[in-house]
Amino acid sequence: MKEVIATTKAPGAIGPYSQAVKAGNLVITSGQLPINPETGAFPETIEEQTRQSLTNCKYILEEAGYTMADVIKTTVFLSDMNNFAAMNGVYSEFFEGAYPARSAVEVARLPKDALVEIECIAVK
Repeated sequence: MKEVIATTKAPGAIGPYSQAVKAGNLVITSGQLPINPETGAFPETIEEQTRQSLTNCKYILEEAGYTMADVIKTTVFLSDMNNFAAMNGVYSEFFEGAYPARSAVEVARLPKDALVEIECIAVK
């Protein structure tokens, strides 16, 4: 049985997908672009975009009753691997102790020409 997770604290889906889906004790977020849900705009820098993407993930997980401490895996999509160190610095602020497993890949292009998109898998 799956449950769709949705919150107004993160940007709504801009296509035929859900912000997240919960199945049993597992929550999987869709990739979160760095969209500010109040303005619909992106911040400019990779640091600000990383912070916004992870904040969107955080609010979606909270809607499901989870926290960033429950995240076991993330995938980070970067438009430029040269932004890895800057992204990593902000990323580390969102996790304490045992970090989740992570993949980070450079992609040719992200929706709306974002610099980063991040998805999470959480479990309780």
